[in-house]
Amino acid sequence: MSSYEDIDRARELLGLGEAASLREITESYRRMAHRSHPDTAGDDRENDERMKELNWAYEVLSEFCAVYRYTFSRNDFERTYPEERLKRRYVDGWFDGT
Repeated sequence: MSSYEDIDRARELLGLGEAASLREITESYRRMAHRSHPDTAGDDRENDERMKELNWAYEVLSEFCAVYRYTFSRNDFERTYPEERLKRRYVDGWFDGT
C-alpha cells in the first residue's frame, strides 16, 4: 500500500490534476512513456530513469484505483455526471419544484 505522498507524487509525474479517471491515467502514462521510451527517444541513462519513474507512477496509481472503494450514492453520481441531474430535472418537470 502506498502513502498519500507516493500517490500525489505519482499523479504529478504523470501530469494529472486532483481528479482523474483510470482512462486518463492510462492515456497520460502512454503519452509520456512514448516520449521517454528507449525505442522512440534514444537509449540513454536519462530516458531509462524517466521510464522507471513513469512505470512506478503508473503502478502506484493503478494499484490505488484497483483497491479504491467507490461509492454509488446519488450525490457522488451527480458530482461525476452533472448533466444527468439537469436532464432528470427537465424530464421530471423543471418547474414542478423537484
